[in-house]
Amino acid sequence: ETTPSGHSAPTMTTPTSTSSTPFHDALHTTYITTLGDKLDSPTSYEGAVTEHLRVSGVYWSLAAISLLRSPEEVDALMGLTRPLIRPSESGTPKESRPAIVDWVFDCYDPRTGGFGGNCSQRQHPQLLARQPPTDNDQNQRQFLLNDETPCPHDGHLLYTLSALQILAIAGKLNDPRLDKPAIAAFISSLQNEDGSFSGDEWGEVDTRFSYCALSSLALLGCLPLPNDDHDEEGNDGCDDKHKEAIKPVIDIKKAVSYILSCRNFDGGFGSIPGAESHAGQVFCCIGALSIAHSLHLLNDENNDTDPKNTHGGNASPGGRAGADLLSWWLAERQCDSGGLNGRPEKQADVCYSWWILSALSIMGRVDWINRKKLGQFILNCQDDDDGGIADRPGDMPDVYHTFFGLAGLSLIGFLGDVGEKEGRVYREVDPVFALPVDVVRGLGLKAQVVSGMDGRVDERLKSYSVLDGSSGR
Repeated sequence: ETTPSGHSAPTMTTPTSTSSTPFHDALHTTYITTLGDKLDSPTSYEGAVTEHLRVSGVYWSLAAISLLRSPEEVDALMGLTRPLIRPSESGTPKESRPAIVDWVFDCYDPRTGGFGGNCSQRQHPQLLARQPPTDNDQNQRQFLLNDETPCPHDGHLLYTLSALQILAIAGKLNDPRLDKPAIAAFISSLQNEDGSFSGDEWGEVDTRFSYCALSSLALLGCLPLPNDDHDEEGNDGCDDKHKEAIKPVIDIKKAVSYILSCRNFDGGFGSIPGAESHAGQVFCCIGALSIAHSLHLLNDENNDTDPKNTHGGNASPGGRAGADLLSWWLAERQCDSGGLNGRPEKQADVCYSWWILSALSIMGRVDWINRKKLGQFILNCQDDDDGGIADRPGDMPDVYHTFFGLAGLSLIGFLGDVGEKEGRVYREVDPVFALPVDVVRGLGLKAQVVSGMDGRVDERLKSYSVLDGSSGR
């Protein structure tokens, strides 16, 4: 069988549940649930160098453990909605950490309207205590030692999405502390005239931020779709509670046009128009188009979103070749090891198990890679002693690769097969919103996906709008 773009279609491969390499469920759970205390240690190098992105780190941790455990177990293990209580050295129960949800709201930056990557005191008391006082600064130091007011980092789209994803997992998107109009206004302020998004007030542009903007607005219930009609007040896309407070949030058509302008001759997408195709950017662009219900434009020979190439990007492929050419480029990222890389001539890395599989899943083409070999590669990247998953075999694990490794195993059906054999119930990951499927369905989130070449649709995607991706149509 051949694809509409003229390539030979890869044959369907089976999941990896027959692998002799064990899946370390208990070790991964311990790794994730103890990581916070390790990073919070004042002597932790890893904690210091990741301090600026802690909100995203917490999201990766919660999303990972949420695939392995039920919502109730996640709350108890992680202290998601209530303080985490652990025995003290004397054996008496003691609050060891405030609830994650409360900490997330401490990271909200009211100056910008977005969430920062962390929050801190004005200056850390332990650092102040090491500095010998002088007569002039004794009073100021004493004030700082007593000041526990959270000081959020500057708001950024990356951390705003991570914060909203955490609140979604916690079931707290309707928390009265969440200022939806202010967050929507923050996102709106970052859209540029050409439809692109800056990450923050300093102006860096990247298609990652396009995905963050659209996904965040979808979680807030404030995303206008290309075919939405504005009401007489000029509002659109927001739930009734906030409709009067928020005017048209973003220009969704310009946002889609900009994303399509970042498509290259090889079918892939870059960070900006003309930039090299990269698998991470592919997910961001395909995920954003899915949320915007605009995937059909990949195959639109008469796509006139940017007829004069005003964005300055490469000529992009249209017609039926569009989505399948991209899927083929993604399938060719599989290396001899079974792992996937992000660009040609690069080493395989576990994180691309997510970036590539999610995009292929949205486009109905997961079977274009060898799932068994990929599953074995991810299993080989597990830490057999302490749990967690590394970027490649033999390296140190981290929570970023742990989440994306588990997400990859979910997308190829491995976790479901193992759970069925061992009597466990593993939750599935949604390839569009990077959240557990039950969370996405509970929120009623909408997106657009493509069926497989045989016309079938992954069960986890059946609640979405489905485009016909079957062969020859």
